[in-house]
Amino acid sequence: MRGDVLLTVSGLKTWIDAEPGPVRAVDGLDLEIRRGETFAVVGESGCGKSMAALSILRLLPEAAQVVAGSARFGSAAESDRADLFGLSERHMRDVRGRRIAMIFQEPSTSLNPVLTVGEQIGEVLKRHAGFTGPRAERRIIELLDKVGIPDPVHSMHSYPFQLSGGMKQRAMIAMALAGDPDLLIADEPTTALDVTIQAQVLDLLRDLQRERGMSILLITHDLGVVAGMAHRVAVMYAGRIVEVADRERFFAAPQHPYSRKLFEALPGVGARQSNGELSVIRGQVPPLTAAFRGCRFADRCDFSYERCGEGEPELTSVLPSHQVRCVHVAERGVFPGINLAASAGVRASSDVAQPLLRVRDLKVHFPVRKGLLKRAVGHIKAVDGISLEVGAGRTLALVGESGCGKTTAGKAILQLIRPTAGSVEFDGTELTALRGDALRQRRGDFQIIFQDPYASLNPRMRVGEILAEGMVALGTGEDDMRLRIAELLDQVGLPQAAARRHPHEFSGGQRQRIAIARALAVKPRLIVCDEPTSALDVSVQAQILNLLKRLQSELGLSYLFITHNIAVVDFLAHEVAVMYQGRIVERGTAHEVLHAPRHDYTRTLLAAVPKIGNA
Repeated sequence: MRGDVLLTVSGLKTWIDAEPGPVRAVDGLDLEIRRGETFAVVGESGCGKSMAALSILRLLPEAAQVVAGSARFGSAAESDRADLFGLSERHMRDVRGRRIAMIFQEPSTSLNPVLTVGEQIGEVLKRHAGFTGPRAERRIIELLDKVGIPDPVHSMHSYPFQLSGGMKQRAMIAMALAGDPDLLIADEPTTALDVTIQAQVLDLLRDLQRERGMSILLITHDLGVVAGMAHRVAVMYAGRIVEVADRERFFAAPQHPYSRKLFEALPGVGARQSNGELSVIRGQVPPLTAAFRGCRFADRCDFSYERCGEGEPELTSVLPSHQVRCVHVAERGVFPGINLAASAGVRASSDVAQPLLRVRDLKVHFPVRKGLLKRAVGHIKAVDGISLEVGAGRTLALVGESGCGKTTAGKAILQLIRPTAGSVEFDGTELTALRGDALRQRRGDFQIIFQDPYASLNPRMRVGEILAEGMVALGTGEDDMRLRIAELLDQVGLPQAAARRHPHEFSGGQRQRIAIARALAVKPRLIVCDEPTSALDVSVQAQILNLLKRLQSELGLSYLFITHNIAVVDFLAHEVAVMYQGRIVERGTAHEVLHAPRHDYTRTLLAAVPKIGNA
């Protein structure tokens, strides 16, 4: 049952010191979160969602500061309903973890690499609950089990690098829940999770919310998750909220032109254009270094007119529970509802292409060593005899739960991990037989886009240097390199000035675009895409998917697409292979597997996919 207001944020402005002037990352944010409700904030990367959350917890980077606004936390009956921005750091440490906890977007950079998972959760329990010894250990095991980590007794002694991306995310969720917070800020909490574990985690959050009356501030780009979780929804654009409504009203009739564009960009939901591509939002989020004179979305809006540039619109109520910051809606009436029925997403082409990649009985076994002499006492069979083919100019989607071996298989195919057994034949060449220079000479033919863009980009190099690295190795001329870098940045939706900046200066979605540009830089024939859109908001996801599809058509590229996003598979893949515990359990065309699955595990995966139509 939702109750009184727990958090009230008024006029929040967070600026980041930069040249030539401050970046207005959050520029006048107002929101209320009630006790026991889930308040979802959606919007493109760089619009200020994560920066607003970090501002509330006062965890801003050194260059950023709150320049205006207040954040009052606590119910009306509490005597300590104070402004969080006015608390001393000592008192704020009592709030963080105990009253307000946060699940961060990138678990690899949020977990301490030199402490075990159990030690990190134990720190929270000791600081906020006073649990130590066996009592703390029992609680750690309980939390790990609740978030779906297998063998929690063993996993609590594991270090983060020993866990898959999805398991790292689950460990961080367990750590956030350890203090039993009143408000949980969840910044893309299921981005790295496959659909079945995502469903488990979302069910867990809902159960905890019902049991304890916990509030959730949910930051996400997945509208399916919002449809299943949120009580109220706010859409954020360029540092401000442009629409806020109850969930049912928002999904039935979104009113801001930007909100409607987000729906149109969804694979499987938005209407496809006549060329078969997803609808995209033209242009980019405007730079936040200058004050706005009119509507912030006007340059990208299909309905803008002269009044849109005459002053920034205020939030206008179209219903008591629905407000919109739009001149068009205020002066010319509301938009009608939209049709959320899934559009046909079946790949029309069924031509059999000549295989570019042939994998036969591929195995990757990792030894388990124990004792003083570290003798092998067993093996973890991460990949246990998979066979697949990827045709020239085709996309094979490899789907399955976290920890099933998808990423390990992708790395083994590219010889980034040496297989234990099996054959990997690329364009007639057996890759497992190549060593040294012979293998390096083939590297330009196949590339990989990693799941975690922050961990895969060198933090000491500028973006231009990162994109140029592969081209330098292949002997590309300097003039050609500059033109190619400019072309790559434009293709992935980044400004030319991005070449002179470092990875830490970008949002999570922007960093993923840099990683995609790097993979494209050497013009490969095969790209292994390991969750390449998992960190992207839906509008940028649509741009990237259209880009990958267009490049495939123009250049004959092949993709091994590792993902848990079934809607993406439906849009992009020709064939699908379903992987479970190191083996492929079902394989066929995208239409056969997604619309007439035969294996029980495949049916379970498809049943766990969040659906907007069920909002």
